[in-house]
Amino acid sequence: MTPQRLGFFTRLVRTAAGEDAATVYRHALEQIELSERLGYDTAWVAQHHLDPAEGGLPAPFVFLAHAAARTEHLRFGTAIVTLALEDPIRVAEDAAVLDTLAGGRLELGFGAGGSRHAFELFDLAGADRQQVYADKLARVTAALAGAPLVGDRGLNPPAPGLRNRLWQATFSAGGAGRAGAAGDGLLLSKSQPRDPDAPDAPLWEIQQPLVEAYLAALPAGAKPRIGASRGVFVADDHDEAAELAERGAARFLNQLGRNGGPEVANSVAEVLRDIYYGTPDEVAEQLAADTALRRATDFIVQVHPVDPGHAATLRSIELIATKVAPQLGWRSEERTHP
Repeated sequence: MTPQRLGFFTRLVRTAAGEDAATVYRHALEQIELSERLGYDTAWVAQHHLDPAEGGLPAPFVFLAHAAARTEHLRFGTAIVTLALEDPIRVAEDAAVLDTLAGGRLELGFGAGGSRHAFELFDLAGADRQQVYADKLARVTAALAGAPLVGDRGLNPPAPGLRNRLWQATFSAGGAGRAGAAGDGLLLSKSQPRDPDAPDAPLWEIQQPLVEAYLAALPAGAKPRIGASRGVFVADDHDEAAELAERGAARFLNQLGRNGGPEVANSVAEVLRDIYYGTPDEVAEQLAADTALRRATDFIVQVHPVDPGHAATLRSIELIATKVAPQLGWRSEERTHP
C-alpha cells in the first residue's frame, strides 16, 4: 500500500457546548497549519448548510482562500461542493479566483448529495438531484475548460489546469464510471450505504466495485486519481482512543436522524464500524487490510464522527504523519518541526 499523497480532512464540526464559529474556524486553521508542518500533501473541507453538528462551513472557497494565505505548500480540496445547490458559473468564478490566489493549489471536488434540509433551503426539495447535478457539472466543466460563456467571452479570471483537477464523489459504480469517463478524480467516502442483505460488509468490499468501474472507464493514457477518505482517530493510549471514539459516536448518533443524508446507523457500534481508531500500531494494522485504500492515490484522514476535540485532533494528526502513514508507505517531506 503506497498512497502517493496524505490528506487531512475537516468538516469544521463544533465539538463543545458554547463553541462559536470563530473558534471552530481558528481550530481548523491550526490543524491545517500543523498538517503542512508535518508534510501532509493536501487539506480538504466539506460544505454544509444550517446544522453546525453536521458541518460548520457553508462557504468553502472563502475559508480556503484564508487558509491558502497562511500556507505555502498544502494543496486544498473541496469534498465536496454540493453542486446541485449552486450556480455553476459562480462556482467556476470563485474556484478560479481561489486557484489564482493560491498559486494553482486547488483540487475541486463535486457531488450531487446533501442533506434534506439543504435542498429545502434552496427550494430544491423535489428536484431530481442527479439530473440537476449532471447539468450543472457540464456547465462548470465547460467554463473551467475555457469554453465561451457569452459570445466569445470566457471565464474571468481563466483557470488554466483547474479542469484537470476536478474530482467527483459518488456512492455508486455508475457514478464512478462517469467520473472515470470524464477523466476526473474519484472521491470515496469514509462511510457507505449498506445493502440490507449484507449489513456487515467491510467498507472496502463495498467500494471495490466503484474502484473497478472507475478504472475501467478512464480514457486511454489518463492517470487515475482515487481519493479514499477514511475516519481515523489515533491516540497514544488504546483506552483513551476507545473512550473518545465511543463518546463521539454517541453524539453523532443523536443528531444523525436530523440530517436526512445517506448515512444510516442505529447504534454506536454501527457508527464506528467504518472508523479506524486506537494506537498508531493498531490503526496501521487496520488500515493495511483496506483493499480499496491500496488502490488509492490519495489517503485522506478525518476524525469525524469521533470529533474528539481540538487537542486530541492535533495529536492524532501528528501520530498519523509520524507513526501510521509511514507504515503504509508514505514518506513525509517535513518542512519544519511543530
